[in-house]
Amino acid sequence: MTPARIARLTMATMLMAGLAACGGGARNASTTEAALNEPDMRPALRGTRIQDVFGRSEDINSTIGVNKYLWNASLEVLNFLPVQTVDPFTGVIQTGFGTPPGGGRAYRATIQISDPALDARSLRLSLQGQGGAAVEPGTVRAVEDAILTRARQLRLRDGRL
Repeated sequence: MTPARIARLTMATMLMAGLAACGGGARNASTTEAALNEPDMRPALRGTRIQDVFGRSEDINSTIGVNKYLWNASLEVLNFLPVQTVDPFTGVIQTGFGTPPGGGRAYRATIQISDPALDARSLRLSLQGQGGAAVEPGTVRAVEDAILTRARQLRLRDGRL
């Protein structure tokens, strides 16, 4: 056998073993029934099986998977930047160059909101200075913090906390 064939066989064996590990073992019927009746384990909320991931019947063209508070907070905090492109389906906002109030340096931003959860991991921000200049990480962090703070304020205002 050639080394390439051995590598392919090893990879296939590892993938099959990993897939086999995903299978469920024997379950106690009363424990399973109790878990299914818990409020957080409703079939509409749990989507943990592979069939649930690939078998979703919702139309992805009509489902928006971004957090509305992060989306609105991003637009409010960066309102001094001219919006060039928005795509609520992928959660991307791209802006042109603009100068913040009281600042002397122009920036542009790309914001991606990757999850419907109001969480810091759902927000990705990229800032770029005029002429491709790098932006200090502290500046990026301050803008992210401002967006997250505003998103929390919007959520509290709606009374959904």
